[in-house]
Amino acid sequence: MFYLSDAELDKLLLDDIAYGDLTTRALGFGRQAGKMTFCCQKAGRVSGVAIAARLLQKLGLEVVIQEQDGADVNAETVLLTAFGQAENLHQGWKVAQNVLEWCSGVAQYMAQMLASAHEINPLVQIACTRKSIPGTKSLAIAAVIDGGGILHRAGTAESVLLFANHRHFYAQPDDWAAMVTRLKYAAPEKKIIVEADNIEEAFAALAAQADIVQLDKFTPEEFAMVLAKQQILAPMSLLSAAGGVTLLNIAEYVRAGAQLLVTSAPYYAPPADIKVKLQPV
Repeated sequence: MFYLSDAELDKLLLDDIAYGDLTTRALGFGRQAGKMTFCCQKAGRVSGVAIAARLLQKLGLEVVIQEQDGADVNAETVLLTAFGQAENLHQGWKVAQNVLEWCSGVAQYMAQMLASAHEINPLVQIACTRKSIPGTKSLAIAAVIDGGGILHRAGTAESVLLFANHRHFYAQPDDWAAMVTRLKYAAPEKKIIVEADNIEEAFAALAAQADIVQLDKFTPEEFAMVLAKQQILAPMSLLSAAGGVTLLNIAEYVRAGAQLLVTSAPYYAPPADIKVKLQPV
């Protein structure tokens, strides 16, 4: 489970309920005891359950978790149930539902990508980039892991990735070997990843013995071509396929020999359909 701070949880809640629920207040039933259930309408991977539970608990509700994050559930499965006063149930309703729907959508898409890849090569890993939708990073990271994926880069401080935009500022921008050597010296505990935008750059990065050469927007055919050369130039290096990798084309890249794929596609997956039912008890 990933930890979200109280400040992050409060922000999610305050975005929707800063001044209470006017409808509930106007109808005058806020202190009635009630029950709220969150049910996944379609089968799939779920995520955001623990976060949704914490959101509801912050409103003073008693929460029973019925399914764990990362589980594959059947249609009509109840994920969690909350008990408490009607005004608190109504305030937590949409915030928790949105978290469950978005996180589960991301997790399900990632799980589908992995299933497609593993039919061809069970050793494939899929890493998600840091290009999550603004404001969703903590939720996105949790959902990716629940979907079975790994993180490409959580941020710029925890990994080394040499882009063309870095090379433009280097004194000898075409001296790949010098840059890779310097990076290995400066960050000896990190793998050195170098992005290549074309085949010529890919060969240069391999000749420089980068730990990982990230092929950006290469076709599967181009990936296979570079992979064949990698065995000669840098047998200890790893190639990753990045840029435009989605559920629709991931199988083509795996067939071309990719064992590590980098994507942002899960962040933009359709949300899951979570039905919420509130009723008095």
